Amino acid sequence: MASKNKNLRSGYTTGACAAAAAKAATMILLSGESVNRLIGKSQNKQSPSIHPFTHSPIYREIEIPFPDGSRHTFKIHNSQLITHNSQLVARATVIKDAGDDPDVTNGAEISATVRLIKQRSSRAAEQQNKDKDASVLTVKGGEGIGIVTKPGLAIPVGEAAINPVPRKMIKEAVMEAITESGELVNRLIGKPQKPSSSHPIHPFTHSPVHQIEITISVPDGEKLAKKTLNSRLGIIGGISILGTTGIVKPISAEAWTATITSSMDVAKAMGRSEIVLSAGRSSEKAHMNKFNLPQESYVMMGDYLEFALLEAKKHGFKKIHLCAQWAKMLKIAMATPQTHVRHGAIDIKKAVEFLRSYQPSAISSQPFNTAMEIFEFLRHPALNAQRSALLKAVCIAAKKYAESIASEIPVISYLVSYEGKIIAQSE
Repeated sequence: MASKNKNLRSGYTTGACAAAAAKAATMILLSGESVNRLIGKSQNKQSPSIHPFTHSPIYREIEIPFPDGSRHTFKIHNSQLITHNSQLVARATVIKDAGDDPDVTNGAEISATVRLIKQRSSRAAEQQNKDKDASVLTVKGGEGIGIVTKPGLAIPVGEAAINPVPRKMIKEAVMEAITESGELVNRLIGKPQKPSSSHPIHPFTHSPVHQIEITISVPDGEKLAKKTLNSRLGIIGGISILGTTGIVKPISAEAWTATITSSMDVAKAMGRSEIVLSAGRSSEKAHMNKFNLPQESYVMMGDYLEFALLEAKKHGFKKIHLCAQWAKMLKIAMATPQTHVRHGAIDIKKAVEFLRSYQPSAISSQPFNTAMEIFEFLRHPALNAQRSALLKAVCIAAKKYAESIASEIPVISYLVSYEGKIIAQSE
């Protein structure tokens, strides 16, 4: 058995991986032709390795800045410089390492493809300079990146699901690549870049770069998305590029709580006045089968009961449906704000005392080791009448505790059997 004190390894977000891949691809695109022409077969020690077939630079590692000011290095899994429609296009990929976090995107290949977009006329360039909203860099979603189809998220409907912080990281990394590519050429030919206040300078042509298009892709993204809650949030066709810090902390609450908030944002934007908080998929499905509320109303809270209730209050919902199976519902009824076992296994002795306070004759004095043993005991045919009253009492206790957190929002609690059926409710 692994030690409980074992240090778990942190990893990197999809956003950080996309930024590293984008910087590598930009370095390849901007320095590829210049390095090949200038150094030929006699390679400068300060320059990157040259691919023997494509004669493009090979970047095995790339360092990028993080939002907190730190810097991190990523291994480049694959890279290439190709000609597409008479235009040079560069691509680089990074394999996501989520550390010891059980992330569905762990091991996924995050790809960035970069190309230059030239202005067709001086008038167009002049117009872009005047446009305060125009950007030198554009970030797009490619294969395996979901498209936002519902309001309420940080990204507008119709755009690729690449969140604001990853977009910023990608752009900052690419701007570094522009600078570093220019410095590489300067070391080789000793020619300084022409200054420009409006646009960066192409390191080989020394002409303004009017726009760089970065396309982020995840080849297995659509398949991976089926293991996430993206469809519930209205993100269709692939995964999201996420991250607020660039770092994935193992077994972190951040992913859960962020999803809870996003789910409620979508529900509110879709005009839903009541939501369903479920401890797990079986509980959620049981409620869906019986009541069939709109999909946006369902929010998977996992073990974060208190957080979810406070978020529901903050969002101003009018009613909360609370669904859980026996062990979780019993914990809620006993006023437990966080129901995961790592925050403390249920005290069986206290649980028995709690249940006996409602139905003294329903629970025997025999020892129980788990909440499941108590539940199985209650299923005995001789306890049919008492069981029904006791299960409802547990639901009512859970309702009262939830309402004490959610303030004035009424709560209806539902106990779901291990066969996936609602077997008791608070009203």
